[in-house]
Amino acid sequence: KELGRAEKRKQKIENALKEINATGKNKVNATDPECAIMRSIQGSHASYNAQMVVDDKHRLIVHAEPVSDPNDRNQFARQIDQANKILATPCEAACADAGYADTDELETINGQGIKVIVPSQRQAQREEEGPFSKSHFTYDQEHDCYYCPEGNRLTFRSLYRKNGKRTYKIERSSICRSCSNFGQCTRSKEGRKVVRLKNEEVKQRLEAQYAEPASQEIYKKRKTAVEHPFGHLKRNLKVTSFLLRGLAGVRAELSILATCFNLIRVINILGAARLIPTLQAI
Repeated sequence: KELGRAEKRKQKIENALKEINATGKNKVNATDPECAIMRSIQGSHASYNAQMVVDDKHRLIVHAEPVSDPNDRNQFARQIDQANKILATPCEAACADAGYADTDELETINGQGIKVIVPSQRQAQREEEGPFSKSHFTYDQEHDCYYCPEGNRLTFRSLYRKNGKRTYKIERSSICRSCSNFGQCTRSKEGRKVVRLKNEEVKQRLEAQYAEPASQEIYKKRKTAVEHPFGHLKRNLKVTSFLLRGLAGVRAELSILATCFNLIRVINILGAARLIPTLQAI
């Protein structure tokens, strides 16, 4: 029996090593390989990241899905697309918190004619821009260069092929060192440098779209809409963890929770007397 248990342990370790080598991960959960280590205010735990899309009118959960990604950056486009497949017509506007602020993800949905209302990290933290932040530098698209607030030129120097970022630097470091703003704009002896994102123009456009008064009115509703089911399930119903292992089991759990939440919402909206014949007619 002991030899049999040792053989099982050996096989389990070998399978974990194979997965580490195949995926490039630095750790594998042998109990549930499909989950991931995620950090929260309760600490770091083996977890799934529950995603929910909620409609504005009735506050029903349109789509719910657990994922293994520890953050939300790559989830916005997928979650909105999945919700739109369920709805009869695509949504007019889609909003989320700054955790979803990946420009490519947001542009995928915005390009479908859906107004995207998601703050950048800077906007979410309400950081005040200084007089020498990049936004005060003027980009000349024709000559591919920047001009600082004093009118000095920053020329293209390098390209990060991995992410498409482009670096622009002052033509001569002596220009910055002799400038009256040296020490505020930059303290580098090599002079001021600016990094331009691959999709900088898109990012600026989405930030401006979020700042519109009409967008702010929509965004104010986000907390009471999508945070409500999370708070109800975790705080009121005490669902603080999933009971099953594996993505399929966790998906089933979350679907049951979302369905129960929606049933109670519909009863509150229509009343049980109207709901029963409506369901019977389907």
